[in-house]
Amino acid sequence: MYSNSISLMIDIFYKIFPFVDKELAHWRKRAEQIPDPELKKQALASLESKAFHCQGGAIFALLADNKWNREETIKFIVAYQTMSDYLDNLCDRGTILNPKDFSALHEAMRHSIDPGHEKTDYYRFRSEKEDGGYLYELVDVCQSVLRGTRHHSIILPYMGALNSYYCELQVHKHVTEEERAARLMGWAKTRNSDFPSLAWYEFSACAGSTLGIFCLCAYSIQKEFSEEKAISIFNGYFPYIQGLHILLDYFIDQEEDQKEGDLNFCSYYRDDDELLSSFASFISQSLDTAANIPDKGFHQLILKGLLGLYLSDSKVKSQKNVRTLARKVIKLGGRQTYFFYGMARVYNSLRAKT
Repeated sequence: MYSNSISLMIDIFYKIFPFVDKELAHWRKRAEQIPDPELKKQALASLESKAFHCQGGAIFALLADNKWNREETIKFIVAYQTMSDYLDNLCDRGTILNPKDFSALHEAMRHSIDPGHEKTDYYRFRSEKEDGGYLYELVDVCQSVLRGTRHHSIILPYMGALNSYYCELQVHKHVTEEERAARLMGWAKTRNSDFPSLAWYEFSACAGSTLGIFCLCAYSIQKEFSEEKAISIFNGYFPYIQGLHILLDYFIDQEEDQKEGDLNFCSYYRDDDELLSSFASFISQSLDTAANIPDKGFHQLILKGLLGLYLSDSKVKSQKNVRTLARKVIKLGGRQTYFFYGMARVYNSLRAKT
């Protein structure tokens, strides 16, 4: 599908990012209309600080087989990721630490992948409720796109499994600081029997990614799709590619999370050497599993792109220890990672000037 990183980057800049920007502008406008000041604050903050999550996720839309399908895929990815980041902010920065509230909020994500599911009162355990239909609209857009896919019945069980991992993680990781590690350890012990070599914080990282869901959505819009392909995508992305994705996300957020008192999976490694060893293992395992997915070259390039995208983030520059280790992680990714790293830095610099 893509034989080199240059052609991939050209298509990302010209076919993906402009439509992502259009979708993000829509959701910013909707967030501005939220009546409740706290909900509005968290919606806008998530769009401001986490927009690059949508940009990275939307790259999977290149798997769609025509322009209309590509744009539909981007609509789903941006809506689903925007929902994820908004709910994460509500749980991280919200006014209560109630697991029932976290579970109710994340019902929106469970419903978003099932077009036949009716919506519920996602805010039922909190006093802030008036979002002007913002969360319902995010669910509606996701359901509408999946309703129009050719193979939704095939991907639903696999999307559902990844979605469950994600939503369960969000409930446990946002409770009080005294409870969260113990809850996550207990949860991981019941869920990671197939991957006993993964520490509880590594398995939790694997559960926290949305990449497998985006990949399944993009492929399901194609004309040709099968159960075998869905299985290869699920096994290809979970756990290692998804784990690498979230470890990178937490890696660059270490200073911010320490300041805010938020849980960070990278903090559970003994030292930088152990963390670097884990990155090396996840990169190696991810490249191996990506080789078993259709269009393996594309997925392996995506891995190198993930490394370049995250490690080029401005947060890395401001953290000395992170910056030093980031250079070693980039080296693990090889020549193509250096290319994506350089391109991402140029793109970020240009965006900062506009």
